[in-house]
Amino acid sequence: MLKGLSPLLNAEVLAALGAMGHGDDLILVDMNFPSDSIARQTRLGTLLRIGNVSAAAAAKAILSVYPLDTFVADAAARMEIVGAPDEVSPVQREVQAEIDAAEGRSWPMIGVERYAFYERARQAYCVIQTGERRFYGCFALRKGVIAPDA
Repeated sequence: MLKGLSPLLNAEVLAALGAMGHGDDLILVDMNFPSDSIARQTRLGTLLRIGNVSAAAAAKAILSVYPLDTFVADAAARMEIVGAPDEVSPVQREVQAEIDAAEGRSWPMIGVERYAFYERARQAYCVIQTGERRFYGCFALRKGVIAPDA
């Protein structure tokens, strides 16, 4: 355990978050996502887990140390619901609330079609699987920068 860090952030996840650079994508997914097969195609090449917690709890922990990219419009994305791309599910609303809280302002997520989301995931730095069992608990978070001290 480390002071000031969420206990959900295990050593493997912390190492990946620290190794990522500006513009790298982190893919946070539910239990139904093809996590292992997609994760093998990412830069990291292995699946990471923050198990037994909701997508929102995992997002809160990650966003406590992970800056979102302010230079792009798609720094936060959600997988669209098949047949209802404009619908936002309860799990997506919960993660949206954690993003807004972490950033201190409204930061809307864009929707990404299911197969386009899979492709974005394959190009990502890493995939982190949560214990989320609700459908469409899949998100992409693009890493930003932390400004130097003045």
